[in-house]
Amino acid sequence: MNLQEVENIIFDLGGVLIDIDYQATTNAFHQLGVRDFEQRYSQLNQNSLFDDFEKGVISSQHFINKIMEIVPRGVTPNEIVHAWNAMLGNFPTKKIDLIKKVGLTHRVFMLSNTNSLHLPPVISAWNRVEQRDMNCYFEKVYLSFEIGMRKPDEEVFNWVCNQNNLTPKKTLFIDDSPQHIAGAKKVGLLTYYYQNSEEFYSLFS
Repeated sequence: MNLQEVENIIFDLGGVLIDIDYQATTNAFHQLGVRDFEQRYSQLNQNSLFDDFEKGVISSQHFINKIMEIVPRGVTPNEIVHAWNAMLGNFPTKKIDLIKKVGLTHRVFMLSNTNSLHLPPVISAWNRVEQRDMNCYFEKVYLSFEIGMRKPDEEVFNWVCNQNNLTPKKTLFIDDSPQHIAGAKKVGLLTYYYQNSEEFYSLFS
């Protein structure tokens, strides 16, 4: 792919910029006694509770209350939040440096499926390795729970493009979930399916 023909880049957050370990959250809920958690939530699929939480349809308290219904008696809300956030890792400094570099030549955006419980630890992880606010490096950061839409729905890609006058065929979308890549392709975006960091870095070299 020739990035010189690309004017705009939309980055995913989890799994592309910040390290994510979905299994860590599954394991944490197993330890709390929820043996079928992976049937309820995974990178590739999730039930309506998680969809609604990511779209901001329900509050964090409502989400926690619903999870309380599936955990054994005695599990605390704090334990649920800790298990839910277990998947969140670190921001490699090399990726932050890359964002800074790309921002010199392209319009740069973030589009993330995330929720109100994940955001504080994500910000903390960013602040551990970078002094300036995350928003300084993106023209706009779009979080699903704030905008009421989520990937892979076509409406969110169209909306982001319309909001910023982006031409899809000149806009590259980078994500680590194949269903999100498929959704972006439906609206004509250029796509890069993130699978490992070395190939990702070589894209920009």
